Amino acid sequence: MKMAEGQWLALVLCITSVYHVTCLNNGLALTPPMGWLSWERYRCITDCETYPDDCISEKLYMEMADLLVSEGYKDVGYQYINIDDCWMSKERDGRGSLVADPERFPHGIKHLADYIHSKGLKMGIYEDFGTKTCGGYPGSKFYLQEDAETFASWGVDMLKLDGCYTNAADYEYGYPIMEFFLNRTGRPMLFSCSWPAYISNPDYVKIAKYCNIWRNYADIGDSWDSVRGIIDFYGKDKGNFSKVAGPGQFNDPDMLIIGDYGLSYEQQRTQMALWSMMAAPLFMSSNLRKMPGKSKALLQNKRAIAINQDPFGIQGTRIDMIGKNIQVWTKQISPKGKSFAFTFLNTDEGGSPTKISYLLKKLGAIAPAGYNVTEVFSGAFVGMFKPQDSLNVSVDPTGVFFGMAKFLG
Repeated sequence: MKMAEGQWLALVLCITSVYHVTCLNNGLALTPPMGWLSWERYRCITDCETYPDDCISEKLYMEMADLLVSEGYKDVGYQYINIDDCWMSKERDGRGSLVADPERFPHGIKHLADYIHSKGLKMGIYEDFGTKTCGGYPGSKFYLQEDAETFASWGVDMLKLDGCYTNAADYEYGYPIMEFFLNRTGRPMLFSCSWPAYISNPDYVKIAKYCNIWRNYADIGDSWDSVRGIIDFYGKDKGNFSKVAGPGQFNDPDMLIIGDYGLSYEQQRTQMALWSMMAAPLFMSSNLRKMPGKSKALLQNKRAIAINQDPFGIQGTRIDMIGKNIQVWTKQISPKGKSFAFTFLNTDEGGSPTKISYLLKKLGAIAPAGYNVTEVFSGAFVGMFKPQDSLNVSVDPTGVFFGMAKFLG
């Protein structure tokens, strides 16, 4: 049953005072989660008669699950198929439960989850902490326990909880309460929060107690300007939010748009490199039926994925700027103290490639014996370098040099 505003507030105060709210305890996202998510590519298309292949429906998610397996994505680590907004009926049922749109999901969400699980994959779903989702469908406010139990009964493996249509002051209570109810179901569900994206000066240490991953910037769009804006936000690292990232808790710069319409090939390489460096969740949002071969190769690059999935869970950071257009990023990877990944990003949008000469010790190299350096995407051996040696590379406009250095010893 729906709670009134006063009842909801009383529940919040009761749980926070008596239980102190159960902190995240689901053992999930020890490395950044990987999968496919519908939002950026398919948004809120609900007209299945006009757009039978693109509408938000069980057909779309089943086909993407099939392709995740048949096209080799599952083999390299992508495992979630995530439903986003607009999957619901416009009203709850007579018992107050969420209901999938009966025309677009005629067999229901439990049937879809079972199908996805039969492929060896996991299924994620979307809701909103507010009274409505951002798309105008029923939200979870006043129904947090009911919805957590519904998702568990359907076999959901991940919940993305957005933050539209509510008061900003409620986030610091509502997201922990939802995590409390998710934990109480006994079903492990990875919890993706939009909490910090809706407030100023987030307390990331607190957020990490209750969320596995969290969005902290605007939705990604299918454009280089959007990707660059996210990279700049993460490069500035206001409040040192990168330091909170680690096993079980990661910042989420939003979806991979590789294989869509808005990025050149160089820019696709840049997104894959930076998202790997930032220990970002890797959720593709593209049409897997028509994925260009070069884009697919980037998404399935095992060396880039290994850097993203490194067990340390360290988020790479921007450590230097060379002029206005060259960004230098580094990320420590295993084995501890002996290897690191690095990226030179050229944000210049025109002209010729930029030549860069950079001391290896400025990237974090300290071992006198030196390091073997390889280019990540190709696996090409660049050379053996000691800390006092300079690495000389050329970086295309809006492109990257994505490297990895391994200690010789």
